Amino acid sequence: MQLQQLASFVAVAETSHFTHAAERMRLAQPSLSKQIKSLEADLGAALFSRARGNVTLTPAGEALLPLARRMLADADTARREVAELAGLRRGRVRLGATPSLCAGLLADALARFHGDYPGIDLLVEEGGSRDLVRDLARGQLDLALIILPLQSSDPSLVTQEILKENLVVASPSGSTGRRAYVRIEELRGRPLVMFRRGYDLREATLNACRQAGFEPRFAVEGGEMDAVLRFVEAGLGVAVVPSMVLDGRPGLTGTPLAPPGLGRTIALAHRKDVEPTRAAQAFRATLLSYLSQAAEEGSLPQGVVLAELPAV
Repeated sequence: MQLQQLASFVAVAETSHFTHAAERMRLAQPSLSKQIKSLEADLGAALFSRARGNVTLTPAGEALLPLARRMLADADTARREVAELAGLRRGRVRLGATPSLCAGLLADALARFHGDYPGIDLLVEEGGSRDLVRDLARGQLDLALIILPLQSSDPSLVTQEILKENLVVASPSGSTGRRAYVRIEELRGRPLVMFRRGYDLREATLNACRQAGFEPRFAVEGGEMDAVLRFVEAGLGVAVVPSMVLDGRPGLTGTPLAPPGLGRTIALAHRKDVEPTRAAQAFRATLLSYLSQAAEEGSLPQGVVLAELPAV
């Protein structure tokens, strides 16, 4: 197998079309088709079913696709790591993060890293923890900031706890009197603004409500973080959100949930079988240094505390 063959295979699998895949690969279609046939001959199995103009993966193709993606990602990482041997003057960090972190702490940490290493490209992928874990496993990310505990254990990942955070009930400012806390049972019958399926916060809220003996009522559902906060500001309902996302939003009030309440742990993750590139290691060190300094200065968002970190 050659990397070019695998890249052509992935392009056809993702476009479901030989012509579109050839355009993506900047190849003539006969050349791309020849690569696919050669790959199928090497593997001894057909990878695509071509029926009535429809191109679909065979079972052998479905088995190869995640492996091919990982092999291509690892080859790209190897090329970049070799290029970095001359020093951290160039390179790339592919970072995944949840929307609440992108809207909060991450921007300042990225700015510090960019100032220290201006030649390193920063690529940020925003998504839920489960999506980010999948992208890590495929080799599409170097590092990811995810929420623990994971919905399912993944022995292929190394995770390091970095922050612990309270969840609060967000409501429009002035809609209710100031309260020390709210109990989860008080959300019974209240309209909730709910995140899309696959969001960790959605699952945490649903589980808490069900443990309290009721099914929550949704006013609107399906939003990302910014949309959920705007819907709450508009008075559509309340939402359970991380405390950090309310910084800089005077139109919203966050009321802590009653003890023991709800919280979450934020962790930095990477693949166990691949050592992060030097650029990714430099970003990790910058992020941990930034968080430690913010904790010492008392500038972490309200409701956020630093986990015990290793020396950097």
